[in-house]
Amino acid sequence: MQQPERKDTAHRMAAKTETPMDRMVSLCKRRGFVFPSSEIYGGLGSTWDYGPLGAELKRNIKDAWWSAMVHMRDDIEGLDAAILMHPRVWETSGHVANFTDPLVDCKTCKSRFRADELDSARCPQKPSKSPHQCGGELTEARQFNLMFKTFMGPVEDQTAVVYLRPETAQGIYVNFLNVMGPSRQKIPFGIAQIGKAFRNEITPGNFIFRTREFEQMEMQFFVKPGTDGEWFEYWREQRWAWYLNLGIRPDRLRWHEHGSDELAHYARAAYDIQYEFPFGWKELEGVHNRTDFDLSRHAEATGKDLSVFEEETKEKFIPFIIETSAGCDRTLLTVLVNGYDEEEVKGETRVVLRLHPRIAPFKVAVFPLVNRDGMPELAVKLAADLRRKFKVFYDDKGAVGRRYRRQDEIGTPYAITVDSETLQNRTVTLRDRDSMQQVRVGIDDLASQLETRLGL
Repeated sequence: MQQPERKDTAHRMAAKTETPMDRMVSLCKRRGFVFPSSEIYGGLGSTWDYGPLGAELKRNIKDAWWSAMVHMRDDIEGLDAAILMHPRVWETSGHVANFTDPLVDCKTCKSRFRADELDSARCPQKPSKSPHQCGGELTEARQFNLMFKTFMGPVEDQTAVVYLRPETAQGIYVNFLNVMGPSRQKIPFGIAQIGKAFRNEITPGNFIFRTREFEQMEMQFFVKPGTDGEWFEYWREQRWAWYLNLGIRPDRLRWHEHGSDELAHYARAAYDIQYEFPFGWKELEGVHNRTDFDLSRHAEATGKDLSVFEEETKEKFIPFIIETSAGCDRTLLTVLVNGYDEEEVKGETRVVLRLHPRIAPFKVAVFPLVNRDGMPELAVKLAADLRRKFKVFYDDKGAVGRRYRRQDEIGTPYAITVDSETLQNRTVTLRDRDSMQQVRVGIDDLASQLETRLGL
């Protein structure tokens, strides 16, 4: 009889040592947001699969970005460029020669670390110590190119080398004229793209914050030289506001200006929007004034004239570029960390994911109070009707209180319960995720009430 008690005690002690970040990551796997890729084979370092809830949340984030950048504006066009591009693109952009990080090896534990991040790195054999402190012998730093290299065609030689793109921006630059002409756009205008990028990171980590395969949400805004400073500030304001509109707490956001030691040689100015993660302040999005560097380089390498002619002033110029570059996976991690909350309710811990309704995987859940007296049939019909407008979760298993808790954990803003009173007067109980308050709402008014409350 004593053994189970010792196991329970050990389990409770282990739970106490977990951080909220640990519990949030555990929730992500348990509820189907994110889990390790190829897990049944032992996984593959820092690669992740998005489950049903994660895929829905990620799509909602991308839709929110695309709506703000493309659908709600008439001066930005969308693009979906290929992942594989001509290798000369990456030579021209400087990635082949310069897209590197300093790498050191530990001769003792055979681990590899970024030489410029040794103080924050942990020794795998002595996790409380950094590679500087663990006593292992480190090699001299050498430059490591982060691009994934592969071959196109049946012969694997140097003439067949291509790269998985390390960023989506170059696909926009080389298609500048292809987009500008058919869309009949004039300067200033932008091109937006969401797509996969790949970087062979030396030290990926912090869950989905830094991975080798990720999605970018990038927009390149082409402007007349001399107006770039004004547009740079405009886009800083726009991108900051977008995160606030997703419900990100402003006290956990800040701007970081790139100093002279951080600023890329081609950039006139660069700021990062940083978020305060449990592992520190980290970059969420970059806003950069890239000048005319990119278009000028591609024009020089190809002999293609990438300048524009302005009819009003009779001027010809190569546009400057204001870039906004966000990571979709990092944004998803941000809304999870930002929304994860634990609170005491009647002596129990309630876990609630306070996601903005616009991006929540499910907007509403529908329950029959009990599985009898015609309640399940009415609840099923109600869920089917609501699915015409909302993503709906139907659940008829377990006590209704536990069903509420499950929806709280996955961030569903509202839950509807069909009960005996529903059968009498066609009203249902509508419960709010955050306040847990419940009100009676007529079935005929339910869809319009939800639209108003959800802000959709």
